[in-house]
Amino acid sequence: MPKVVTLPGDGIGPEVTAAAVQVLREVAPDVQIEEHAIGGVAYDTYGEPFPQRTRDALQGADAVLLGTVGGAQDSVWNTLPRPLRPESGLLALRKALGCYANLRPVRVQPGLEHLSPLKADLARGVDILIVRELLGGVYFDGDRKIDGATAYNTMRYTTPEVERVARVAFWAAEQRKGRVTSVDKANVLEVSELWRRDVTALRDREYRGIHLNHEYVDSVAMLIVSDPSRYDVIVTENLFGDILSDLAAVIPGSLGLMPSASLGDGAGLFEPIHGSAPDIAGKGVANPAAAIMSAGMLLRHGLKRPEAANQIDRAVALALRAQPTRDLGGTADTQSFTRAVMDALETSPAVG
Repeated sequence: MPKVVTLPGDGIGPEVTAAAVQVLREVAPDVQIEEHAIGGVAYDTYGEPFPQRTRDALQGADAVLLGTVGGAQDSVWNTLPRPLRPESGLLALRKALGCYANLRPVRVQPGLEHLSPLKADLARGVDILIVRELLGGVYFDGDRKIDGATAYNTMRYTTPEVERVARVAFWAAEQRKGRVTSVDKANVLEVSELWRRDVTALRDREYRGIHLNHEYVDSVAMLIVSDPSRYDVIVTENLFGDILSDLAAVIPGSLGLMPSASLGDGAGLFEPIHGSAPDIAGKGVANPAAAIMSAGMLLRHGLKRPEAANQIDRAVALALRAQPTRDLGGTADTQSFTRAVMDALETSPAVG
């Protein structure tokens, strides 16, 4: 029996996670679901944001479904020593799971093109998957320092680090349109020369059926908003991926429509990209679509159940057209939107 650990966290996290769990139980009733604490609520209860009992629960888990972490800017949690703050618990969670590839789908839902800041003809049909390397590069390299009027950070990658994230991108492309764009800055960075060389060599050895294209990061930053339909799967290193994925997040028109997955050699981590929204926490109006779609990614990438994931994706698309939430210009609250998803699921049986 597959085991999924849920970490609802702070703010609207418990509300949207509960919606996602309700849907997950419907399409995969055999999955064992176990809830544990993380973030500010974990500190309040256990004195640390990533308590040992939560760490222990991850042992043997097949996937982890995360809500949101953190409080308002004036929260007492932000006055704690940095290792005790909610966000430190999130970083420790990612490190414990060894997640090296972040997958962020950027999809404009049919009928919701008007929400995008792009013109409707540009937004229509956009369906991009950004695969970002998550544990290397300039963010994690230990060769860094501030020394008076001088400071430096080092961007460093090894062939095994490049290959493992590229494999995720190529595998994902096999399930989609078969096209991968590798993003680098090989005209000025030696680390990007290595990146380009290793991605190309891996494709030539193991994924010859995938069409591979290389583009510079500054060009992609322009084209992803001026011609987004040119992209299927994008793979890139940590810093470039951080910037491009946040830029692309505006295309669907709401963070409430953005799920994500972080994959490694063990249990994957699945979460909506929106924040904890403490201003609306507990009011029952949060949009749970991204959390529900994160449950879909959990089924697809964590439990290898693409049929069940497709069920969720179709149900969410139908619910968004029938019962849009308030952040999307509609009137649905958390409960009524979740009910709309459940109603849409009734048109096809559970496949778990």
